[in-house]
Amino acid sequence: MSIQFDIKEHPHKRLNILTGDWVLVSPHRSKRPWLGKVESLNIIMRNSYEPDCYLCPNNKRVDGSVNPDYKGVYAFTNDHSALLFDTPEGELNTANLLKAKSERGICRVICFSPKHNASLPDLSLEEINDVIKLWQQEFIDLSKNKWIKYIQIFENKGEIMGCSNPHPHGQIWSSDDLPGEIQKETKTQKEYFLQHHKSLLLDYLELELKLNERIVYANHHFVALVPYWAVWPFETLIISKRHVQDITQFSETENYSMADIIKQLTTCYDKLFQISFPYSSGIHQQPVNDGEHKEWHWHMHFYPPLLRSATVKKFMVGYEMLANPQRDITAEWAAEKLKALIK
Repeated sequence: MSIQFDIKEHPHKRLNILTGDWVLVSPHRSKRPWLGKVESLNIIMRNSYEPDCYLCPNNKRVDGSVNPDYKGVYAFTNDHSALLFDTPEGELNTANLLKAKSERGICRVICFSPKHNASLPDLSLEEINDVIKLWQQEFIDLSKNKWIKYIQIFENKGEIMGCSNPHPHGQIWSSDDLPGEIQKETKTQKEYFLQHHKSLLLDYLELELKLNERIVYANHHFVALVPYWAVWPFETLIISKRHVQDITQFSETENYSMADIIKQLTTCYDKLFQISFPYSSGIHQQPVNDGEHKEWHWHMHFYPPLLRSATVKKFMVGYEMLANPQRDITAEWAAEKLKALIK
């Protein structure tokens, strides 16, 4: 008798419709014992103000500047920017094999709060809404530089994600060219839009809401779900119910809904292993100063690294570095665990 394929039990590949990449899912491996790396759980009690923190109000930064006595959100140009606005144009090409070209940009730091010991789930809806409004204003201001083509808003949270300062903050890197992931997502969304005259993510979201297998939380304007093609164990995706291309197109009511879903999701993460949950998150939206991009649909990725507990991290090694990303727990199982923690 032949065995019937069961997606909950048997190895299989899933397609990431946004990038065209595949992920290997091996649900049977989640039953194996764990004898690998266990991260140390370094819980530090912090004060709301730290005199040696270069992001706290009134403190001196590395370049000698002094932060104002800010009471809410605060933004400044990164003192150690990965991209520089005054980089001269240049290009190298040796035998069409060794290629390089200059990259110009502006990097900004976004302080979410003056409170050193807070994080997004600790903030009120009004405070998160202020963060969103600052993201919008930064997007508008940076896009006025006609040479800028893409604006990447993101946050690295937690030491395990390489965050060098626990003060609640994120970053914005804007560049004069499209990053690799944005090139992929532009291509897939444009192909779908030209063929179906609809947003790829709008159709995907309608299907997810109908199936209700990977939905974590939804409100009037946004949905948080574990994407069908998730790579990281508790990866999630926030998608706007309305087809908009970038963050500046949301109304005040939608901003507040975005604040709600960010707070619900990040609070849910903290409950999962009873720690301040680490992750990298970021907003994907249309390029700027690059013509119309009707195909683009605003969304926000959350990539947390933790796997089995607060001290067991998912590593991308071996097969994953050389062939395909791989995960053991299914997206459906992860969504069920997260959804159960929503208040």
